[in-house]
Amino acid sequence: MESGRVVEFLESKNILLTGVTGFLAKVLLEKIMRSQPNVKKLYLVLRAENATAATQRLRDEVFSKELFRIVRERWGTENFNTFLNEKVIAVVGDVSSNNLGINDSNLREEMWREIDFIINSAATTRFDERYDVALGTNTFGAVNVINFATRCVKVDMLLHVSTAYVCGEREGLVPEKSFYMGETLKGTTRLNIYAEKKLVEENLKQLNAQNATDKTITSTLRDLGMKRAKLHGWPNTYSFTKAMGEMVLGEYRENMSLIIIRPPGISSTYKEPFPGWIEGLRTMDTKVIGYGKGQLKCFLGGSNTVLDMIPTDMVVNTILIGMVAHANQTQSIQIVYHVGSSLRNPLTLSNIHKFTKCCFHTNPLINKNGKPIKVNRVQVLEQHG
Repeated sequence: MESGRVVEFLESKNILLTGVTGFLAKVLLEKIMRSQPNVKKLYLVLRAENATAATQRLRDEVFSKELFRIVRERWGTENFNTFLNEKVIAVVGDVSSNNLGINDSNLREEMWREIDFIINSAATTRFDERYDVALGTNTFGAVNVINFATRCVKVDMLLHVSTAYVCGEREGLVPEKSFYMGETLKGTTRLNIYAEKKLVEENLKQLNAQNATDKTITSTLRDLGMKRAKLHGWPNTYSFTKAMGEMVLGEYRENMSLIIIRPPGISSTYKEPFPGWIEGLRTMDTKVIGYGKGQLKCFLGGSNTVLDMIPTDMVVNTILIGMVAHANQTQSIQIVYHVGSSLRNPLTLSNIHKFTKCCFHTNPLINKNGKPIKVNRVQVLEQHG
Protein backbone atom coordinates (compact mmCIF):
# COMPACT_ATOMS: atom_id res chain seq x y z
CA MET A 1 0.00 0.00 0.00
CA GLU A 2 1.33 3.43 -0.93
CA SER A 3 2.22 5.76 1.93
CA GLY A 4 0.19 8.47 0.20
CA ARG A 5 -3.00 6.60 1.00
CA VAL A 6 -2.13 6.64 4.70
CA VAL A 7 -1.40 10.39 4.57
CA GLU A 8 -4.67 11.06 2.78
CA PHE A 9 -6.57 8.82 5.18
CA LEU A 10 -5.34 10.67 8.29
CA GLU A 11 -6.26 14.14 7.04
CA SER A 12 -9.02 15.83 9.07
CA LYS A 13 -9.53 12.76 11.27
CA ASN A 14 -10.29 12.79 14.99
CA ILE A 15 -8.39 9.95 16.64
CA LEU A 16 -8.58 8.61 20.19
CA LEU A 17 -5.40 6.93 21.44
CA THR A 18 -5.02 5.18 24.79
CA GLY A 19 -1.76 4.11 26.44
CA VAL A 20 -0.08 7.18 25.01
CA THR A 21 2.80 7.22 27.51
CA GLY A 22 3.76 3.69 26.43
CA PHE A 23 6.61 2.87 24.05
CA LEU A 24 4.56 1.75 21.04
CA ALA A 25 1.95 4.50 21.34
CA LYS A 26 4.65 7.19 21.36
CA VAL A 27 6.09 5.91 18.08
CA LEU A 28 2.59 5.69 16.59
CA LEU A 29 1.78 9.23 17.69
CA GLU A 30 5.00 10.56 16.18
CA LYS A 31 4.27 8.80 12.88
CA ILE A 32 0.79 10.32 12.68
CA MET A 33 2.09 13.82 13.40
CA ARG A 34 5.03 13.54 11.00
CA SER A 35 2.93 12.03 8.21
CA GLN A 36 -0.13 14.22 8.44
CA PRO A 37 0.04 17.56 10.29
CA ASN A 38 -3.50 18.21 9.04
CA VAL A 39 -4.99 15.55 11.29
CA LYS A 40 -7.93 17.27 12.99
CA LYS A 41 -7.69 16.27 16.64
CA LEU A 42 -5.71 13.75 18.71
CA TYR A 43 -7.47 12.78 21.93
CA LEU A 44 -4.81 11.24 24.17
CA VAL A 45 -6.00 9.45 27.31
CA LEU A 46 -3.66 9.36 30.30
CA ARG A 47 -3.77 9.37 34.08
CA ALA A 48 -3.40 12.73 35.79
CA GLU A 49 -4.97 14.81 38.56
CA ASN A 50 -6.45 17.36 36.17
CA ALA A 51 -6.23 18.68 32.60
CA THR A 52 -3.29 20.96 33.38
CA ALA A 53 -1.32 18.11 34.92
CA ALA A 54 -2.23 15.86 31.97
CA THR A 55 -0.99 18.43 29.47
CA GLN A 56 2.25 18.84 31.39
CA ARG A 57 2.72 15.09 31.64
CA LEU A 58 2.31 14.76 27.87
CA ARG A 59 4.96 17.41 27.28
CA ASP A 60 7.38 15.91 29.81
CA GLU A 61 6.91 12.19 29.09
CA VAL A 62 6.01 12.20 25.41
CA PHE A 63 6.70 15.27 23.29
CA SER A 64 10.03 16.19 24.92
CA LYS A 65 11.54 12.85 23.90
CA GLU A 66 14.27 12.54 21.29
CA LEU A 67 11.75 10.53 19.25
CA PHE A 68 10.03 13.79 18.23
CA ARG A 69 13.26 15.51 17.15
CA ILE A 70 12.55 15.14 13.42
CA VAL A 71 9.08 16.64 13.75
CA ARG A 72 10.35 19.53 15.89
CA GLU A 73 13.15 20.31 13.44
CA ARG A 74 10.90 20.03 10.39
CA TRP A 75 8.12 22.21 11.77
CA GLY A 76 10.11 24.58 13.95
CA THR A 77 9.44 25.23 17.63
CA GLU A 78 6.58 27.68 17.08
CA ASN A 79 4.62 25.47 14.69
CA PHE A 80 5.25 22.40 16.86
CA ASN A 81 3.85 24.16 19.92
CA THR A 82 0.91 25.48 17.91
CA PHE A 83 0.05 21.93 16.84
CA LEU A 84 0.15 20.75 20.46
CA ASN A 85 -2.02 23.62 21.63
CA GLU A 86 -4.63 23.37 18.86
CA LYS A 87 -4.83 19.69 17.97
CA VAL A 88 -3.68 17.63 20.95
CA ILE A 89 -6.29 17.12 23.65
CA ALA A 90 -4.91 15.76 26.92
CA VAL A 91 -7.76 13.63 28.26
CA VAL A 92 -7.68 12.87 31.97
CA GLY A 93 -8.81 9.28 32.20
CA ASP A 94 -8.10 5.63 32.94
CA VAL A 95 -9.19 2.69 30.78
CA SER A 96 -9.81 0.58 33.88
CA SER A 97 -12.79 2.82 34.75
CA ASN A 98 -16.24 3.28 33.22
CA ASN A 99 -16.33 5.88 30.43
CA LEU A 100 -12.53 5.55 30.41
CA GLY A 101 -12.51 7.54 33.63
CA ILE A 102 -13.36 10.76 31.75
CA ASN A 103 -15.25 12.86 34.30
CA ASP A 104 -15.46 16.00 32.18
CA SER A 105 -18.97 15.54 30.74
CA ASN A 106 -18.52 18.23 28.09
CA LEU A 107 -15.33 16.66 26.81
CA ARG A 108 -16.89 13.20 26.93
CA GLU A 109 -19.86 14.36 24.84
CA GLU A 110 -17.51 16.03 22.37
CA MET A 111 -15.53 12.82 21.97
CA TRP A 112 -18.66 10.72 21.44
CA ARG A 113 -19.72 13.22 18.78
CA GLU A 114 -16.43 13.77 16.94
CA ILE A 115 -14.14 10.70 17.10
CA ASP A 116 -13.56 8.82 13.83
CA PHE A 117 -11.13 6.10 14.94
CA ILE A 118 -10.02 4.58 18.23
CA ILE A 119 -6.68 2.89 18.86
CA ASN A 120 -6.42 1.06 22.17
CA SER A 121 -2.78 0.62 23.12
CA ALA A 122 -3.24 0.71 26.90
CA ALA A 123 -1.86 -2.32 28.70
CA THR A 124 0.19 -3.53 31.61
CA THR A 125 2.89 -5.75 30.12
CA ARG A 126 4.51 -7.27 33.17
CA PHE A 127 4.24 -11.06 32.80
CA ASP A 128 3.50 -11.63 36.51
CA GLU A 129 1.49 -8.48 37.20
CA ARG A 130 -0.95 -8.44 40.11
CA TYR A 131 -4.06 -10.21 38.89
CA ASP A 132 -6.38 -7.34 39.86
CA VAL A 133 -4.23 -4.81 38.01
CA ALA A 134 -3.86 -6.95 34.89
CA LEU A 135 -7.58 -7.75 34.79
CA GLY A 136 -8.47 -4.10 35.32
CA THR A 137 -6.35 -2.87 32.41
CA ASN A 138 -5.91 -5.72 29.94
CA THR A 139 -9.35 -7.33 30.23
CA PHE A 140 -11.92 -4.96 31.67
CA GLY A 141 -10.04 -2.02 30.20
CA ALA A 142 -10.97 -3.52 26.85
CA VAL A 143 -14.62 -3.72 28.01
CA ASN A 144 -14.56 -0.03 28.89
CA VAL A 145 -12.96 0.91 25.57
CA ILE A 146 -15.53 -1.00 23.49
CA ASN A 147 -18.40 0.42 25.56
CA PHE A 148 -17.06 3.91 25.00
CA ALA A 149 -16.56 3.22 21.29
CA THR A 150 -20.12 2.05 20.77
CA ARG A 151 -21.32 5.47 21.97
CA CYS A 152 -19.23 7.32 19.38
CA VAL A 153 -21.68 8.21 16.60
CA LYS A 154 -19.05 8.64 13.85
CA VAL A 155 -16.52 5.99 14.79
CA ASP A 156 -15.50 3.79 11.87
CA MET A 157 -13.51 1.15 13.73
CA LEU A 158 -11.64 0.16 16.85
CA LEU A 159 -8.08 -1.06 16.50
CA HIS A 160 -6.83 -2.98 19.53
CA VAL A 161 -3.17 -3.75 20.20
CA SER A 162 -2.90 -7.22 21.70
CA THR A 163 0.09 -9.58 21.76
CA ALA A 164 1.16 -12.69 19.89
CA TYR A 165 1.58 -14.37 23.28
CA VAL A 166 -2.20 -14.77 23.63
CA CYS A 167 -1.69 -17.85 21.44
CA GLY A 168 0.18 -19.57 24.27
CA GLU A 169 2.88 -22.18 23.84
CA ARG A 170 2.33 -24.24 20.70
CA GLU A 171 4.27 -25.46 17.67
CA GLY A 172 3.81 -24.76 13.97
CA LEU A 173 1.85 -22.04 12.23
CA VAL A 174 -0.61 -20.22 14.47
CA PRO A 175 -3.74 -19.05 12.61
CA GLU A 176 -4.97 -15.48 12.83
CA LYS A 177 -8.10 -16.57 14.62
CA SER A 178 -10.27 -14.68 17.09
CA PHE A 179 -10.99 -16.06 20.53
CA TYR A 180 -14.60 -16.76 21.41
CA MET A 181 -15.97 -15.89 24.83
CA GLY A 182 -14.96 -18.48 27.43
CA GLU A 183 -12.42 -20.26 25.22
CA THR A 184 -9.39 -21.82 26.89
CA LEU A 185 -6.15 -23.12 25.45
CA LYS A 186 -6.61 -26.39 27.31
CA GLY A 187 -10.06 -26.93 25.88
CA THR A 188 -11.20 -28.71 29.04
CA THR A 189 -12.39 -26.06 31.49
CA ARG A 190 -14.68 -23.26 30.36
CA LEU A 191 -13.48 -19.80 31.30
CA ASN A 192 -15.85 -17.34 32.99
CA ILE A 193 -14.28 -13.89 32.89
CA TYR A 194 -16.69 -12.39 35.41
CA ALA A 195 -16.06 -15.28 37.79
CA GLU A 196 -12.34 -14.44 37.54
CA LYS A 197 -13.12 -10.86 38.50
CA LYS A 198 -15.22 -12.02 41.45
CA LEU A 199 -12.44 -14.36 42.57
CA VAL A 200 -9.99 -11.46 42.64
CA GLU A 201 -12.42 -9.29 44.59
CA GLU A 202 -12.98 -12.03 47.16
CA ASN A 203 -9.25 -12.59 47.60
CA LEU A 204 -8.63 -8.88 47.98
CA LYS A 205 -11.47 -8.55 50.51
CA GLN A 206 -10.06 -11.44 52.54
CA LEU A 207 -6.55 -10.00 52.50
CA ASN A 208 -7.80 -6.60 53.66
CA ALA A 209 -9.81 -8.25 56.43
CA GLN A 210 -6.60 -9.90 57.60
CA ASN A 211 -4.82 -6.52 57.57
CA ALA A 212 -2.28 -7.95 55.14
CA THR A 213 0.63 -5.73 54.20
CA ASP A 214 0.92 -4.23 50.71
CA LYS A 215 3.80 -6.60 50.06
CA THR A 216 1.71 -9.64 51.01
CA ILE A 217 -1.25 -8.45 48.92
CA THR A 218 0.95 -7.88 45.88
CA SER A 219 2.67 -11.26 46.24
CA THR A 220 -0.60 -13.12 46.76
CA LEU A 221 -2.34 -11.51 43.79
CA ARG A 222 0.66 -12.11 41.54
CA ASP A 223 0.65 -15.78 42.48
CA LEU A 224 -3.11 -15.95 41.92
CA GLY A 225 -2.80 -14.53 38.40
CA MET A 226 -0.12 -17.03 37.41
CA LYS A 227 -2.12 -19.90 38.90
CA ARG A 228 -5.30 -18.96 37.04
CA ALA A 229 -3.41 -18.45 33.78
CA LYS A 230 -1.81 -21.88 33.91
CA LEU A 231 -5.10 -23.50 34.89
CA HIS A 232 -6.58 -22.36 31.59
CA GLY A 233 -3.49 -23.01 29.47
CA TRP A 234 -1.67 -19.68 29.31
CA PRO A 235 1.93 -19.33 30.52
CA ASN A 236 1.50 -16.10 32.49
CA THR A 237 -0.91 -13.44 33.73
CA TYR A 238 -0.09 -11.01 30.93
CA SER A 239 -0.96 -13.31 28.02
CA PHE A 240 -4.01 -14.65 29.89
CA THR A 241 -5.56 -11.25 30.60
CA LYS A 242 -4.78 -9.99 27.09
CA ALA A 243 -6.53 -13.06 25.64
CA MET A 244 -9.57 -12.34 27.79
CA GLY A 245 -9.44 -8.75 26.54
CA GLU A 246 -9.77 -10.02 22.98
CA MET A 247 -12.73 -12.16 24.02
CA VAL A 248 -14.73 -9.30 25.50
CA LEU A 249 -14.04 -7.08 22.50
CA GLY A 250 -15.46 -9.69 20.17
CA GLU A 251 -18.43 -10.28 22.48
CA TYR A 252 -19.45 -6.65 22.96
CA ARG A 253 -18.43 -4.94 19.72
CA GLU A 254 -21.99 -5.05 18.34
CA ASN A 255 -21.76 -3.68 14.78
CA MET A 256 -18.36 -2.06 15.22
CA SER A 257 -15.47 -3.11 12.99
CA LEU A 258 -12.62 -4.49 15.10
CA ILE A 259 -9.00 -5.00 14.11
CA ILE A 260 -6.69 -6.83 16.53
CA ILE A 261 -2.94 -6.47 16.07
CA ARG A 262 -0.77 -9.14 17.71
CA PRO A 263 2.93 -8.23 17.78
CA PRO A 264 5.54 -10.42 19.55
CA GLY A 265 8.48 -8.81 21.37
CA ILE A 266 8.80 -5.20 20.19
CA SER A 267 12.29 -3.77 19.70
CA SER A 268 13.76 -0.40 18.73
CA THR A 269 12.86 1.49 15.56
CA TYR A 270 14.21 0.13 12.29
CA LYS A 271 13.90 3.22 10.09
CA GLU A 272 11.35 5.73 11.36
CA PRO A 273 11.72 8.39 12.45
CA PHE A 274 15.37 7.26 12.65
CA PRO A 275 17.01 3.90 13.42
CA GLY A 276 17.58 2.63 16.93
CA TRP A 277 15.23 4.68 19.12
CA ILE A 278 14.08 2.79 22.18
CA GLU A 279 12.88 3.69 25.65
CA GLY A 280 13.98 1.63 28.63
CA LEU A 281 15.11 -1.99 28.55
CA ARG A 282 12.83 -4.34 26.62
CA THR A 283 12.60 -8.02 25.76
CA MET A 284 16.23 -9.15 25.18
CA ASP A 285 17.77 -5.83 26.25
CA THR A 286 18.56 -6.80 29.83
CA LYS A 287 20.49 -9.85 28.63
CA VAL A 288 22.28 -7.86 25.92
CA ILE A 289 23.34 -5.20 28.42
CA GLY A 290 24.34 -7.88 30.93
CA TYR A 291 26.58 -9.40 28.26
CA GLY A 292 28.08 -6.02 27.42
CA LYS A 293 28.92 -5.51 31.09
CA GLY A 294 30.64 -8.91 31.20
CA GLN A 295 28.03 -10.28 33.61
CA LEU A 296 26.32 -12.82 31.34
CA LYS A 297 28.49 -15.91 31.00
CA CYS A 298 25.97 -18.54 29.89
CA PHE A 299 22.44 -18.79 28.57
CA LEU A 300 19.93 -21.63 28.72
CA GLY A 301 18.44 -22.38 25.31
CA GLY A 302 19.10 -23.80 21.89
CA SER A 303 21.38 -22.13 19.36
CA ASN A 304 18.66 -22.51 16.73
CA THR A 305 15.85 -21.29 18.99
CA VAL A 306 13.97 -18.54 17.17
CA LEU A 307 13.18 -15.32 19.01
CA ASP A 308 10.25 -13.54 17.37
CA MET A 309 11.11 -9.84 17.45
CA ILE A 310 9.71 -6.91 15.48
CA PRO A 311 10.86 -3.27 15.25
CA THR A 312 8.30 -0.89 16.70
CA ASP A 313 7.97 1.23 13.54
CA MET A 314 6.94 -1.90 11.61
CA VAL A 315 4.15 -2.46 14.11
CA VAL A 316 3.10 1.17 13.75
CA ASN A 317 3.00 0.86 9.97
CA THR A 318 0.85 -2.25 10.27
CA ILE A 319 -1.58 -0.40 12.54
CA LEU A 320 -1.98 2.47 10.09
CA ILE A 321 -2.20 0.24 7.02
CA GLY A 322 -4.77 -1.95 8.76
CA MET A 323 -6.89 1.08 9.51
CA VAL A 324 -6.71 2.35 5.94
CA ALA A 325 -7.34 -1.05 4.37
CA HIS A 326 -10.51 -1.65 6.35
CA ALA A 327 -11.94 1.84 6.66
CA ASN A 328 -15.45 2.58 5.42
CA GLN A 329 -16.56 -1.05 5.22
CA THR A 330 -20.20 -1.58 4.28
CA GLN A 331 -20.39 -4.37 6.88
CA SER A 332 -18.66 -4.68 10.23
CA ILE A 333 -15.61 -6.92 10.37
CA GLN A 334 -13.40 -8.60 12.97
CA ILE A 335 -9.86 -9.30 11.79
CA VAL A 336 -6.69 -10.46 13.52
CA TYR A 337 -3.19 -9.67 12.22
CA HIS A 338 -0.01 -11.29 13.53
CA VAL A 339 2.96 -8.94 13.11
CA GLY A 340 6.08 -11.06 13.61
CA SER A 341 9.37 -12.03 12.04
CA SER A 342 9.89 -15.69 12.94
CA LEU A 343 8.58 -17.15 9.68
CA ARG A 344 10.08 -14.87 7.01
CA ASN A 345 13.09 -13.46 8.82
CA PRO A 346 13.88 -15.66 11.85
CA LEU A 347 16.27 -14.41 14.51
CA THR A 348 18.02 -17.22 16.37
CA LEU A 349 19.90 -17.21 19.66
CA SER A 350 23.12 -17.88 17.78
CA ASN A 351 22.51 -14.74 15.72
CA ILE A 352 21.87 -12.72 18.88
CA HIS A 353 25.17 -13.95 20.32
CA LYS A 354 27.04 -13.15 17.11
CA PHE A 355 25.56 -9.67 16.78
CA THR A 356 26.09 -8.69 20.42
CA LYS A 357 29.66 -9.95 20.46
CA CYS A 358 30.45 -7.96 17.32
CA CYS A 359 28.75 -4.87 18.76
CA PHE A 360 30.57 -4.86 22.09
CA HIS A 361 33.93 -5.77 20.55
CA THR A 362 33.60 -2.77 18.25
CA ASN A 363 31.96 -0.42 20.77
CA PRO A 364 32.71 -1.76 24.26
CA LEU A 365 31.01 -0.42 27.35
CA ILE A 366 33.23 1.45 29.79
CA ASN A 367 33.56 0.33 33.41
CA LYS A 368 33.65 2.63 36.44
CA ASN A 369 37.43 2.90 36.12
CA GLY A 370 37.11 4.27 32.61
CA LYS A 371 38.39 1.12 30.92
CA PRO A 372 36.68 -0.86 28.12
CA ILE A 373 34.89 -4.01 29.25
CA LYS A 374 36.11 -7.10 27.41
CA VAL A 375 33.46 -9.62 26.43
CA ASN A 376 33.65 -13.24 25.38
CA ARG A 377 31.20 -15.44 23.57
CA VAL A 378 28.33 -16.61 25.81
CA GLN A 379 28.15 -20.34 26.38
CA VAL A 380 24.77 -21.70 25.32
CA LEU A 381 23.57 -24.50 27.59
CA GLU A 382 21.43 -26.66 25.37
CA GLN A 383 19.09 -29.28 26.72
CA HIS A 384 19.41 -32.65 25.06
CA GLY A 385 16.73 -35.23 25.51
